Amino acid sequence: MHAGVAFIQDLAIVMIVAGVVTVVFHLLRQPVVLGYILAGVIIGPHTPPFPLIPAEHKPSIDAMSELGVIFLMFSLGLHFSLRQLVRVGATAVLGATLEIIVMALVGYQLGRLFGWGTMDSIFLGATLSMSSTTIIIKALGELGMMKQRFAELIFGILIVEDILAMAMLALLSGIAATGSLDAGAVVRALAELGIFLTVLLVVGLLLVPRLLRRVARFRSDEMLLITVLGLCFGVSLLAAKLEYSVALGAFIIGAIMAEAREAGRIEALIAPLRDTFSAVFFVSIGMMIDPRLLALHWLPILVITAAVVIVKVPTSGGGAFLAGNDLHTSMRAGMGLAQIGEFSFIILQLGVSLHVISDFLYPIVVSVSAVTTLLTPYLIKGSDRFTAMVERAAPAPLLGFLDTYHRWTQSLGESVRGGNQLRKLLRKWALQIGLNMALVAGILIGAKGFARWVERRSSIPIPRDVVHGPRAVAWLAAMLLALPLLVATLRKVRAVSQVLAEMHVQRAAGASPEHTRAARAVVANAIFFAVALCIGLIVLGLSAALLPPWPVLLVLIAVIVAITVWRWNSFVKMYASAQIALRETLTQPRAAPEPEQRALPLLASAVVESVEIAPGSPGAGKLIRELALRSRTGASAVGIERDGQSVINPGPDEELLAGDRVLLLGDRQQLDAARTLLTFAASR
Repeated sequence: MHAGVAFIQDLAIVMIVAGVVTVVFHLLRQPVVLGYILAGVIIGPHTPPFPLIPAEHKPSIDAMSELGVIFLMFSLGLHFSLRQLVRVGATAVLGATLEIIVMALVGYQLGRLFGWGTMDSIFLGATLSMSSTTIIIKALGELGMMKQRFAELIFGILIVEDILAMAMLALLSGIAATGSLDAGAVVRALAELGIFLTVLLVVGLLLVPRLLRRVARFRSDEMLLITVLGLCFGVSLLAAKLEYSVALGAFIIGAIMAEAREAGRIEALIAPLRDTFSAVFFVSIGMMIDPRLLALHWLPILVITAAVVIVKVPTSGGGAFLAGNDLHTSMRAGMGLAQIGEFSFIILQLGVSLHVISDFLYPIVVSVSAVTTLLTPYLIKGSDRFTAMVERAAPAPLLGFLDTYHRWTQSLGESVRGGNQLRKLLRKWALQIGLNMALVAGILIGAKGFARWVERRSSIPIPRDVVHGPRAVAWLAAMLLALPLLVATLRKVRAVSQVLAEMHVQRAAGASPEHTRAARAVVANAIFFAVALCIGLIVLGLSAALLPPWPVLLVLIAVIVAITVWRWNSFVKMYASAQIALRETLTQPRAAPEPEQRALPLLASAVVESVEIAPGSPGAGKLIRELALRSRTGASAVGIERDGQSVINPGPDEELLAGDRVLLLGDRQQLDAARTLLTFAASR
């Protein structure tokens, strides 16, 4: 059979069987994701009397399921903005770290209990420590719980888990290759991942929302969708090329787009693609299940499944509670994380490729993943009843202690957020310095990779005596690109050193003010030059692979110093402009979802009236969604006259421009409120 026809046949079988099974599950009021998995079991290569999709066709299904992972993670990023991630940061870090450590130890001990080898036990522990992002997104979406507080905690923990999983892969690779733990490799992997995420987030927040705004002005859904898909797949590919997960890249670009005001429109456009390919993903999971293995290894599967559910709930929920969340929210978060999923398969594939795990481990883990996936929707739905049962059964002194601890953590958080203004300013500057240095590191690492790529691809032979030529040019270009960041960093270091000198050099008894100022100047200069020297050494260390011979290097440094002195003020203004743009992106109010349209007033009281959007009025440059016109006033925008053309029944993502005449429909009170909102709200 022709390859193209075979692919269409496989896709048709997947969609037909998945459609029939999921309709049945919907009628039975069961989660649709379970129907997808059952459809995979039905059409898989392990189901008698014969497989509907042969095993040799599985790679094409896996390729489409990879698209499902990308779309699901991208959708998660659109739902979970960076502001939400910051809000649950402490909970996410503590919950994910506690869960990974405990589950890794539990998995290792279970493997040894079954008499498995050391590497099998280590990889089992690693797979059990990861929860399934895609399963949870689908379950919460079907249950309508995506916006609840415990869902935010779950998403934060999942993202931290994915980040820590990158370090775990490096750790497992080192253990498999050398038989020992290479802590340096783990630290290096985490540092490189942190630099990658920092550069991607900062550059993305500066460029992507503005790009989407320009594209959206064409009012073409097709153009916006293609742009979004290009960015999504481009960043996912970049993450894969840097040996990270495509899912991580898709999530990050989704979180960046969540800060754009077109996020609601993007989510509506991407939903059909997400649903289509995520269905294939879950079907592919079901295809990996061999019913015979469930009977052959039923005891390990049962014990490991019980361990995942019983241990993950208190560890994940306990981490959330220790971070300051109430018992009810923490327990719901813990029960939502009681499964393993796609990242566990990535870890197992690493073990298979390194030939360090036994053949039986993969099907066992897949079966555990399938069973825990089946349980996840029921655990989430039953979390309220289970939490209420625990609260009824727990001793009153214990509940009192837990409530006291929760109130103490809340008050502690408020005191930390309040804090001393000067110390808060120092923390802010320190964060900015760290962020700037991460960006500089990313620029230099990127320059090193680009120089190596040019050397590999260049068809022109480069003599040995000028082998540093391409790298020297790349280093000079990278340093010039990083100069605004380095200038801003030195200015902030100077400010921090002066503040520290003011804080810690007190006026001695009998000392003159001039003597105190001189002492503070000495301390401030000492701190500044020490930190500046450290920054210089860090930059040289990151540039080690690019540096030319010393004579050439000294000339290049002289050029960089001259340009820095010449363009100092320009670099300061450039950095300030980027900082303002970044702050505006992160602080602008997010577009609220457009509420369902309410019934229009009776025709007897309905009035049609036009309002002109003057330059500088509060409505100019805003989306109808941002203004929340209907929910705030009750009036509806039924048309826009613009440059002699008419926009009939504009949607919530239509932008109002200066000079537009907006045709409004509503009663007199609603129209007055809408006119005030569009034209006079700024002066009130």
